[in-house]
Amino acid sequence: STDLTSTVGYDSIIQHLNDGRKNCKEFEDFLKERAIIEEKYGKELINLSKKKPCGQTELNTLKRSLDVFKQQIDNVGQGHIQLAQTLREEAKKMEEFREKQKLHRKKIELVMEAIHKNRNLQYKKTMEVKQVRCFFSLALLHLSPLPYFWQLFLKLAQTKSALEDSDRSYQQSVNALEKIREEWQKEHIKACEFFETQECERISYFRSALWLHINQLSLGCVQNDEKYEEIRKSLEMCSIEKDIEFFVNLRKTGCSAPAPVVYENYYNTQRNATPVRSPASVPISRRAPLPTPTSGPGDPDYATIDGYSLI
Repeated sequence: STDLTSTVGYDSIIQHLNDGRKNCKEFEDFLKERAIIEEKYGKELINLSKKKPCGQTELNTLKRSLDVFKQQIDNVGQGHIQLAQTLREEAKKMEEFREKQKLHRKKIELVMEAIHKNRNLQYKKTMEVKQVRCFFSLALLHLSPLPYFWQLFLKLAQTKSALEDSDRSYQQSVNALEKIREEWQKEHIKACEFFETQECERISYFRSALWLHINQLSLGCVQNDEKYEEIRKSLEMCSIEKDIEFFVNLRKTGCSAPAPVVYENYYNTQRNATPVRSPASVPISRRAPLPTPTSGPGDPDYATIDGYSLI
């Protein structure tokens, strides 16, 4: 700025640096929140894989595939918990970088505040001396040695002496202000160069941190895909024929089918003198001998026993 006491440019730089620090803090908070989400998600996956039944009664190859599936889901959960810890470490690094820049910048800001204060005080003092000099100059111009020359001679000499002293003081103030201005301008340039270096470092660090974060997420996806690939490989080994055969061999009860059941007439042995029997009939040893019917199929009492009719 053309105004010697103005700090508008310096204030603009400081505001930009504060905004950059705020942006770093926002990314730091983002990493912390993402870490909480990843940790919670990982724990939920682990609890799901351990507590939730999933095909407990399956057999053979499909059972092995389901065991691999649950184990890999548990591993995915562990991976998310590890990612959460990594994100917290990255957030801590961002915080340390941010605080380090703040500490270094504070030293420069204190120097600039002191030189701004000194510059403004000297500028104010110089302007005050300038005003006094102008006052004496005007007073000297209005003191004309005409009618009251002898009466005003002494006052004129005093005014002239005061004017010279004021002018000398004014010159000294201007010289002092110029030295301070040169010092302030030198320090201002140094501060700007330092701030520019810090801003380059911040942008570079921020960019690298974001790049690293994306790589970590990509790595997590690759690792998860590897775990899922184990599940796919296990499923490729799953054989429907082997599982069916395994079940049959595990639960088989014999190799022969039951013999056919044939009809035997226990009521009229004369009408069915040569009944067809099963070659492997089972003798009945616990029953008493059945009574011989006294009527044939055509008689009304054929289906009657002891007065009770089945018809």
